[in-house]
Amino acid sequence: MPKYLEALNRALADEMERDDTVALLGVDIGEAGGVYGATRGLYERFPDRVIDTPIAEAGVLGAAVGAAMTGLRPVAEIMYMDFVAVCLDPIVNQAAKLRYMTGGAATLPVVFRTQTGGGRSAGAQHSQSLEGMLAHVPGLRVYCPADARDAYDLLVAAIREDSPVCFVENRRLYPREDPEWDRSPLPPGRARVVRRGADLTLVSWGRMVSESLRALGQVDADVELIDVRTLAPLDLEPVFASVAKTGRCLIVHEAVEAFGPGGEIAARIADRVLYELDGPIARLGALPSPVPYSPALERHMLPTHESIAARIREVAVA
Repeated sequence: MPKYLEALNRALADEMERDDTVALLGVDIGEAGGVYGATRGLYERFPDRVIDTPIAEAGVLGAAVGAAMTGLRPVAEIMYMDFVAVCLDPIVNQAAKLRYMTGGAATLPVVFRTQTGGGRSAGAQHSQSLEGMLAHVPGLRVYCPADARDAYDLLVAAIREDSPVCFVENRRLYPREDPEWDRSPLPPGRARVVRRGADLTLVSWGRMVSESLRALGQVDADVELIDVRTLAPLDLEPVFASVAKTGRCLIVHEAVEAFGPGGEIAARIADRVLYELDGPIARLGALPSPVPYSPALERHMLPTHESIAARIREVAVA
């Protein structure tokens, strides 16, 4: 079974082999194989379509948007998600809008690959989870794979999609194998029930899915765990059904809790199944602080399996 990082590499290789309009752009993605190795070996196989770029993210993404409009399917790597902040215009004002503004005359089959998350003492400018900011923008799709199976399936789907996709990986997942690699693929916009339960519905995505699974081994509550997989499109039908059954809900994400994606999910749950709830909808996210460099402070700021377990105990008996 492949590791998460190997699944990404396999998806890129398979799609470049299948479709000669797929091209990769990014800093150090060529002979170096990417800062984490996601593109290792692809330059040797596809030298004309793996393009090393200067450290100029706004220019790289602008070139990717233009390439998408002229018939290519570019996959542009943003080395750290924090660097999205220096290139919001090509993402938010160009890629997300041009298909709408041209009445569908222009398609934008572009993927913005990036990696996110803390826990590696990388500091405040290399550790943020900004997927909620991207999901807020109409016209963008936001995929957040939690394991190797979804890393492969969602990246293949993203490359074949005719709309811009922000593909959000978590570097702490890169070395992990997926024991459920052989399960059937799910398309984007379909949530997955990871574990069935009757006492509490726990909703998450990305690395927090595996942290939540670890937490379930520390509690007595019978928890139903749902991985939404993509924030845009967002499939909450399994969540509504689960909350109607359990009566309680906890939403866990690595992004800062305040104004995070959990607030939108909580609002939609309240809209649909408010009267099925036996207690308030709870959220657990990172504390409202820049991510500290100090390992001890960083552990305190981010959700962990211990803090998730503690929050489950509170919510399950509230």
